[in-house]
Amino acid sequence: MSRPQRRNILITGASSGLGAGMAREFAARGRNLALAARRVDRLDALRSELLAEHPHITVAVRSLDVNRHDDVFTVFREFDEELDGLDRVIVNAGLGKGQPLGTGYFHANAQTAQTNFLGALAQSEAALELMRPRDAGHVVLISSMSALRGMPRNMTTYGASKAAVAALGEGMRSDLAGTGIDVSTIFPGYIRSEINEKVKKVPLIVDTETGCRALAAAIEKEPAKAYVPGWPWIPLAYAMKVLPLSVVRRMT
Repeated sequence: MSRPQRRNILITGASSGLGAGMAREFAARGRNLALAARRVDRLDALRSELLAEHPHITVAVRSLDVNRHDDVFTVFREFDEELDGLDRVIVNAGLGKGQPLGTGYFHANAQTAQTNFLGALAQSEAALELMRPRDAGHVVLISSMSALRGMPRNMTTYGASKAAVAALGEGMRSDLAGTGIDVSTIFPGYIRSEINEKVKKVPLIVDTETGCRALAAAIEKEPAKAYVPGWPWIPLAYAMKVLPLSVVRRMT
């Protein structure tokens, strides 16, 4: 059975990095876009860029802080009305900051946990409130390879929050089995973006354009889960799940 084409796509965290990169990829495929982020000036610039290159699509933008949960529901409904129905929601907004636990930076770790998990929960709730009555749609949760095992140092809280996102996606997929709503969890490997631009030596990293092209291609297949880019992250995902923690720790 062929998959329906998702014409109207909402992407959060779309002002930069992977969100902006995915917006460019889906615009090139002729999709209408709803783009949300805190930095609306960047969204406006991205909208102008996309419409100049693809004048036949619609690009709607809204300012959104996913930690303002009531605003998430409001903005999603506004986008849904403006685009005459959202077909796919990509839950991408997130933070990457953090410090080792017990070193006096609880506020930073708490902010990452709140944005990455509670923000994703609010977005998933808002998306499914729109999709359940129609029995149609595709929710995409952007997790991380760091979700597969406990991460050391600055990655501990970030990895834990992304593991929670992955569990949320699996629970949604189980709950929605047999319906017309699909749920995909995407585990990106190292893709260069603003979240890691200050980290100079990152093994196996790919540039933003290459990574976002792989992300869009994976999302279009609507898998239950995908490790992106496939090489080398599919075999590394298996290795990370079975190797001793002492070995995994040295891989990060």
